[in-house]
Amino acid sequence: MFQVIFLQADAAGGLMSMLPFLAMILVLYFFMIRPQMNRQKKEKTFQAEIGKGKMVVTSSGIHGKIVDVNATDNTVIIETGAGKIKFERSSISMELSKKYLPKEKK
Repeated sequence: MFQVIFLQADAAGGLMSMLPFLAMILVLYFFMIRPQMNRQKKEKTFQAEIGKGKMVVTSSGIHGKIVDVNATDNTVIIETGAGKIKFERSSISMELSKKYLPKEKK
């Protein structure tokens, strides 16, 4: 009256069913995680080599020129149109000095 059917999975079928999941993880790593890690490395090296006289933009969008760098408490003093402001070194997001330099002709 009742019939029982037993299904057995192939050993290779288990690996093939995991392949799309592994492919998604690889795509996620190469298109999202790896570029973000590269950006963070570049930002850390930029923040470490900040010096006087460079035109910078803070993470809050304030443009200015670095007047003083204090290594003991990791702060910089930026001169803006309104005056001088003290910022943490980590709040500097990019340099504008290269943007204002004339382009070199090859």
